[in-house]
Amino acid sequence: MEMKKRINLELRNRAPEEVTELVLDNCLCVNGEIEGLNDTFKELEFLSMAKVELSSLARLPSLNKLRKLELSDNIISGGLEVLAEKCPNLTYLNLSGNKIKDLRTVEALQNLKNLKSLDLFNCEITNLEDYRESIFELLQQITYLDGFDQEDNEAPDSEEEDDEDGDEDDEDEDEDEAGPPEGYEEEEEEEEEEEDEDEAGSELGEAEEEVGLSYLMKEEIQDEEDDDDYVEEGEEEEEEEEGLRGEKRKRDAEDDGEEEDD
Repeated sequence: MEMKKRINLELRNRAPEEVTELVLDNCLCVNGEIEGLNDTFKELEFLSMAKVELSSLARLPSLNKLRKLELSDNIISGGLEVLAEKCPNLTYLNLSGNKIKDLRTVEALQNLKNLKSLDLFNCEITNLEDYRESIFELLQQITYLDGFDQEDNEAPDSEEEDDEDGDEDDEDEDEDEAGPPEGYEEEEEEEEEEEDEDEAGSELGEAEEEVGLSYLMKEEIQDEEDDDDYVEEGEEEEEEEEGLRGEKRKRDAEDDGEEEDD
């Protein structure tokens, strides 16, 4: 399938400016050049053109947001200076299996200031003596060459890198959600203590009020009992007085009877 037709299929009813990833592997280039890919793909971040018989990058459009470019197993032998002009933000470039033979060809990549990973595996240049040391010295901005850094530590998979970026974003979100401003917890504790004190004071006031009411009720009950006692005592005194008066009248009557007898 020709590349132009493949691009139309890959759009899937989307506008070119909506596409961020484009995989065109195993398509056939016309005369070894790119056709159908143009500047309207301005949001493109990942482009793969492996095994497409590409020999020249001259017709590569300006893709300022492109970060990863797969060009493995083609017939590219030079013209890499185009990449710095058309794709200045590249961080990953795979040129493995191409016709790159010498350091002078690779030197053009020095202008890709953001380039971190370069793959030249299965290119003739890898047969040069001190190949790795020479590339790291020539391209000091890169961290990984053919999948390993200068200490032979393997590069993480691109998916793992994306996961790490996602994890960092998640951590930032978690900190935003769970991280209250400094001093906020202390203010909250002080407010809770004040509320507890207010509640305790309110409960104490209610308890004192209940005690006061209870005391007043007891006072009233005592007064009523005292009044009842006073009434009973008064009645008893009146009864005693009436009894004394009755006895006196009785004695007077007896005295009068005795005088009459005399």
